[in-house]
Amino acid sequence: MKVALLAPSLVAHDAVGTDVLEMAAALRRGGVEVRLYADHSQGVVEGVHAPAALERWLGARDLVIYHYSIGWPRVEAQLAAMNCRRVLRYHNVTPPEFFQGWSRDHVRSCAAGRASIASLATAGFDLALACSAYNLAELVQAGLPAERGRVLAPFHRCEALLDQSADAGLLDRYGDGRRNLLMLGRVAPNKGHAALFDAFACYRRHYDADARLLVVGKHDRRLARYSRHLRERCAALGIAEQVHFLDNIDDARLKACWLVADALLMLSEHEGFCVPLVEAMALGVPVVARDRSAIGETLGDAGLLWQESDPRLYAASLARLARDADAAQTLRLAGRARYREHFAPAVLAMRLQAALAPFA
Repeated sequence: MKVALLAPSLVAHDAVGTDVLEMAAALRRGGVEVRLYADHSQGVVEGVHAPAALERWLGARDLVIYHYSIGWPRVEAQLAAMNCRRVLRYHNVTPPEFFQGWSRDHVRSCAAGRASIASLATAGFDLALACSAYNLAELVQAGLPAERGRVLAPFHRCEALLDQSADAGLLDRYGDGRRNLLMLGRVAPNKGHAALFDAFACYRRHYDADARLLVVGKHDRRLARYSRHLRERCAALGIAEQVHFLDNIDDARLKACWLVADALLMLSEHEGFCVPLVEAMALGVPVVARDRSAIGETLGDAGLLWQESDPRLYAASLARLARDADAAQTLRLAGRARYREHFAPAVLAMRLQAALAPFA
């Protein structure tokens, strides 16, 4: 059996691109012949093929796995007519209302992506592999037969990050004894930056005036107005000098950020999985998070998780971790255990193999 992995765009280190590339590596380790297909690629070392060539490579007993995170009507129509087995890999699509007032491009593309969920859920895919139970529930609600759905957490690069050497300059800059809080994720309106800054300002005001917040994530030029808004909000809260935006950093600087982080503060409003939580578990960084979308499911008991939005609650949670070393260590150990049990690469590879066994 040959397997084609298909996505509109393959970017080496983003969440979807990483899932595709690491899934391909896992399949190849199992002896499967794999090819990648996309319209665009960035930072991908191996060859990426044009989707128009799919039919020439795949036979009736072969498999295509379509990674869905945004609409791709041309290729979806092509998939519907193909004579091979088909798997839908659902990463989720951000609801367009998060981008209202910030980016018309994002509103249009996310609205189109959400609108296609129902047609994909009822398109007769042989299997749907959702990144979370939250994602699977969306597909079933949209019409997917429940028996055709399975949950498989996304593949990631945590093992590479564990082995990665850290950037010495960033370690020197932030490893100065001050408390560092970390937020990791693209700079976009669904990521909860307003709540993040409110909680951080509250923490500084009541507990630790010297604390620092590292906001690590790519800035999208189409969301430039949103990025400016975030800086203006920081200034209004009096935390502009303590909030450090780190854009598009390499692996060495990312590793340094994790090494200097005392806690990950994740207040995102919408996540189909949330890979930074898994990175925190693997690297032993305690997590304080808001229970939204798939965050609670991913984090489990490996962090302090709250339904409420009160910034004082998150500030107090961070303060507890700062003063109670045993509580912080308990979360570190719980995170590492959860990583080994649920998210280690060998575990994901075994679950992928089990999900695809009926196609062998």
